[in-house]
Amino acid sequence: MEPDTVPETPTPRRGPLARFFRAPIEPRSYGNLLYLALAFPTGLGYFIFLVVGLSLGLSLAIIWVGLPILALVLAMSFGLAAAERQLAIHLLGARVPPMLPAASAAETTVWRRVRDFLENPVTWKGLGYLAVKFPLGLLSFLLLVVLLSVAGALLATPFVYPWLPIALFDMPVDNIWGALACGIAGAALGLVSLNLLNLLAAGWRELAQVLLGSPRFASPARPAAPAVSPLPAGL
Repeated sequence: MEPDTVPETPTPRRGPLARFFRAPIEPRSYGNLLYLALAFPTGLGYFIFLVVGLSLGLSLAIIWVGLPILALVLAMSFGLAAAERQLAIHLLGARVPPMLPAASAAETTVWRRVRDFLENPVTWKGLGYLAVKFPLGLLSFLLLVVLLSVAGALLATPFVYPWLPIALFDMPVDNIWGALACGIAGAALGLVSLNLLNLLAAGWRELAQVLLGSPRFASPARPAAPAVSPLPAGL
């Protein structure tokens, strides 16, 4: 079985300044960017699914038809939350607790399983995560596109200014020195933007760790084996 969490690897401790300048060469930065890029389309899909499913189920609940619809929405939401948990683990490096308790060998009835599902806090926290992913995902996607687009355009200026009319703050960029200045500004903005987006991804990581798992389902630490006292001499 594949592990649920990213294995811990020893990393050297670095100061804030070192982490700031190392952001472009850290693989985690690009996992963060991918997660932020996916946040809007997945959040939009979750929003449509929840609005349609919950409104249909609640409106039909009075004639009992809506109850199976609501049950299906809850079950599918739990599955989507589990998929989000895996995305957070593998792209953000999140350490999310399990969503379910360890499997028990004791037999349980269907009704007990339903009760356990409804009493599981992750059932409802995961539903909340899906609900907030649309507005937060839209904000994340807009920041990603705006910051990286502006930085990329400035970086490209030294290569395209001879062929494209470029103006910065109503001042034309028509010589190599102005183009190089734009390129340097783009590199600086790109570095700052990458660190800001990493900070935003850290917020997503914390949110996933709180809403997509429960610490009470984490495996308890194994107790240490009792020390064996030496046998008395002469035995």
